[in-house]
Amino acid sequence: MRRRQFIVLVGGAALWSALAQAQQPTTPIVGFMSGRSPDDSSHLVAAFHRGLGETGFVEGKNLKVEYRWALGQYDRLPAFAAELVKRPVTILVAVGGDVSAVAAKKATSTIPIVFGMGGDPIKAELVDSLGRPGGNATGYTLLTNELEPKRLGLLRDLLPNAGVIAVMLNPKFTPAAGQLVALEKAAQATSQRLSIFKVSNDTELNASLASIQKDRVSALLVAADPYLDTRRRQLVTFAAENKLPAIYQFREYAVDGGLMSYGPSITDSYRQAGNYVGQILKGTKPADLPVLQPVKFELVINLKTAKALGLAIPAGLISFADEVIE
Repeated sequence: MRRRQFIVLVGGAALWSALAQAQQPTTPIVGFMSGRSPDDSSHLVAAFHRGLGETGFVEGKNLKVEYRWALGQYDRLPAFAAELVKRPVTILVAVGGDVSAVAAKKATSTIPIVFGMGGDPIKAELVDSLGRPGGNATGYTLLTNELEPKRLGLLRDLLPNAGVIAVMLNPKFTPAAGQLVALEKAAQATSQRLSIFKVSNDTELNASLASIQKDRVSALLVAADPYLDTRRRQLVTFAAENKLPAIYQFREYAVDGGLMSYGPSITDSYRQAGNYVGQILKGTKPADLPVLQPVKFELVINLKTAKALGLAIPAGLISFADEVIE
């Protein structure tokens, strides 16, 4: 074979190899950012992957996922969003609270966003409407931030003669101001005294728990907040050790030994988020996917915990419960 023919053949082979590589589909990259921690979210990530699987996507097979966890430190979220957008990711998942969703939306108006939050995405300027989001973002709202008065009412159903009820909320969580107003209004209507503890980090949390222990309050309401969710086991253990009736937002608290929880299924919402990511990766526009809302709020009561606290749960409250843990 002549040298010129050999060069042509080799050059042709290289060209065809390059063309074949260029024609191969690029593996999509999902940026997953959360205000929570991986330790308290493993079951949620598993649910997210179940949703992806419903649309044919499997991490490590035809999809890559890059995770960023704020660990309850919300000021880290804007940097996470900017980093993932610069990467760039194919789609951005912003879960673990309203702050995460807002940070993602501020970082990009072009990359598709699937958000998860507990408040109103219209007020947060994430979407134009729930049915027709418009723009590059859609997702779900749990509406759990708006349930604080209901949780307070459930505590009063349990303890109608309660003296002071301690309320723990995070002032750095954007919806906290609204949560506080709603709780104070509900308390005023029933002449219920509240003691407010503002907690946004571990130092404040430990100081608040020490004060609650010293003040001998009648009960505890832990407001909806991703940072407080990252300290779920610590809060449940504290309530148990101090014989303190408490109510929380998610079923996970009651499963871990908390007395009561009232709210939506966060696990199912993560599954739906994974499904939405798959639909968008297959070509559906975020603007055409309505924002999902819970169809049911569940009251879960742990009777084993009630017994340990020496509490008799009223029959009416038990009949109202969606799940009773014995």
